[in-house]
Amino acid sequence: MDMDINTQDQLPPVSLTKKARKKLIIKQVNIHTRITYSDLVTLINVSEDTIRRDVNELAEDGEVVKIKGGAMSIAYHYGHESETYAQNNKAVIAEKTLQLLRDDIIVLIGGGTTIREFIKKIPVTLRATFITVNVLSAVELLDKPMIKTIVIGGQISAYSQMSVSGEVFEYLSNIKADLCIIGTNAIDPANGLTDSDWETIQVKKAMIKAADKVAIMAISEKLNSSMKMKIADLQEIDYLITELPAESAELQPYRTKNLTIL
Repeated sequence: MDMDINTQDQLPPVSLTKKARKKLIIKQVNIHTRITYSDLVTLINVSEDTIRRDVNELAEDGEVVKIKGGAMSIAYHYGHESETYAQNNKAVIAEKTLQLLRDDIIVLIGGGTTIREFIKKIPVTLRATFITVNVLSAVELLDKPMIKTIVIGGQISAYSQMSVSGEVFEYLSNIKADLCIIGTNAIDPANGLTDSDWETIQVKKAMIKAADKVAIMAISEKLNSSMKMKIADLQEIDYLITELPAESAELQPYRTKNLTIL
């Protein structure tokens, strides 16, 4: 699949100033949580050495976090609430997602800044079981006294901060949750859910298979964007939750027979 990280905006000119390149890198990292050097090379149309230098400098300035093969949002890595990108929009998404919960539900949940906003809003009176592959999500869930939290352990990916080792797949193959709630780095009507990290993709595929219903949380800036590898087609998910009104024209291309837009 060709990389098309952000089709909402015009591709930048061939020759951006260093300041403009850095600004674009920060924006893309914040929108997509994490991004690879190769994706940035394609987007900005400069050499990988140039991208690496820019990312190194941004990391030294505390603007992004360097990870293997790319860069990650500071908010995702450290959990600094003040650094969360599009926090108001993510709070709207979180509020909408609450309607999918009920007492005694079994929820399989991922991680990320939108997931964090959702966990904060879960009523303390909710009685449920949450299963997660993300340690930070598990810590957030500890504030909910009626929720039983199960962490699927194993090797942690530096890219996604998810457990990605064999134990994860064995566990997921033996459960059936009522609902899977995950974020996505990119979503497009034709290409579905995509990402750039093979291990993360395999875990998310397994999570989707391990649940009766699947809900995707995504700020609208992630719409109409694609990365290198597919996680799932739109037909494989049940709910798409953005900050936009459900009837928004921008969401029209995502309407499928079995997909509910919240």
